[in-house]
Amino acid sequence: LFHSLSIIQFYFMLSLFCRYRSSILFLTFIFYTSYHLSRKPISIVKSELHRNCSTVIRPADLNITNNDTWCDWAPFDQNNYQTLFGILDNSFLVAYAIGMFFSGMFGERLPLRYYLSAGMLLSGLFTALFGLGFYWNIHSLGYYAFIQVMNGLVQTTGWPAVVACVGNWFGKGKRGFIMGVWNSHTSVGNILGSLIAGVFVSSAWGMSFIVPGLIITFTGILCFFFLVESQFLFIRETTCNGETEPLMQNSPHVDRTINGAISTEPVEIVAEHTEAISFCRALRIPGVVEFSLCLLFAKLVSYTFLYWLPLYISNVAHFEAKEAGDMSTLFDVGGIVGGIVAGLVSDYTGGRATTCCVMLLVAAPMVSMLLLCGGLVNGPYALITTAVSADLGTHESLRGNSRALSTVTAIIDGTGSVGAALGPLLAGLISPTGWNNVFYMLISADVLACLLLSRLVYKEVQRWCGCVPQARG
Repeated sequence: LFHSLSIIQFYFMLSLFCRYRSSILFLTFIFYTSYHLSRKPISIVKSELHRNCSTVIRPADLNITNNDTWCDWAPFDQNNYQTLFGILDNSFLVAYAIGMFFSGMFGERLPLRYYLSAGMLLSGLFTALFGLGFYWNIHSLGYYAFIQVMNGLVQTTGWPAVVACVGNWFGKGKRGFIMGVWNSHTSVGNILGSLIAGVFVSSAWGMSFIVPGLIITFTGILCFFFLVESQFLFIRETTCNGETEPLMQNSPHVDRTINGAISTEPVEIVAEHTEAISFCRALRIPGVVEFSLCLLFAKLVSYTFLYWLPLYISNVAHFEAKEAGDMSTLFDVGGIVGGIVAGLVSDYTGGRATTCCVMLLVAAPMVSMLLLCGGLVNGPYALITTAVSADLGTHESLRGNSRALSTVTAIIDGTGSVGAALGPLLAGLISPTGWNNVFYMLISADVLACLLLSRLVYKEVQRWCGCVPQARG
């Protein structure tokens, strides 16, 4: 009888465990969608802050002295508007890049549920404050730059925390595919951010920021009440006595299916390690430096498109702000497909570096084709920031220390964020000389990203040829 009750208890707990894993994927997807949704409006609103006033019907009751800039929003009504937009972009991106290197260490030492919730609430506040500048009639560059700096800092709470949550719940069996699908939240957030901002941009651009700010605030509240950040907390919260945990640990090989994604995979319930890894030790994990530098150039390309593509479409094709924003979503649609394909291919071949290198190499001559370029650039970007980060954060050299995941993720994404800051900055400096030169810069970045992975690609090819044994873990 006792044995029968134990088996029943085990399968009940296993079913509950699987439901929790599915909910973690869904919740973290929603959370990071809201992060990217709140970042996107600035790129849509740029073409409204400085627009071609000759195409706008001027109200008859306005006493206007400057026919060229009457519909612009000061201080972006001057000829150096591209430089001013670059200041706004880099106020966010530089703060984000610097903050990311520290965010992972905070994420290891603080409860992820509280950390994520606070980050989303503060992100909602600063996003809304940018939009309130419209209603408060603020024309100070310093105000908008300060809001961007603060928003960049608080947004660093997102990525290391959500990757750590997913990495804590999912093993390596089909991690590339699972995280490739899951990482579509980046593109989904960009698309939704573009569409929501586009609804308000021509009438009251402040609402293009306020509505996304309210959305991410709501998801922060959702996180506080519903997120269970690790398997360890699941066991602690669902066990009334000491029987369940050893039962789960002593039955590691049970066939199961989660939403059709996993058929047979060990139940990976491990003890919680409390020792946080140091920054230097994380850098010594094989592959961290190479993938970090590769991501720097991949994010340079991706974020240049993120921040400048709507303005480029508006300037070159002479589209209205909403139409340019809608067309720019093609890049993100391609990114969804690219992330899934990269995950599937890397799972099947076991070659994370080779998958990234091939896709980036093919992307180089296609930077002007939005849909294809989005898939080929964002595919490696998605793979590195998700499955690769999770693989390295649970590397066998760490001997089961799951708390390293947040720091490793922060190092990789922090280095990539340096490229994210450089890309829009360089685009702002180069675009006055011609948009073709911007595309040459993006092609060069793709090629450099491939070269940085060459050592890892060589090792993977050797492994496929049977020259070296496949690494475990």
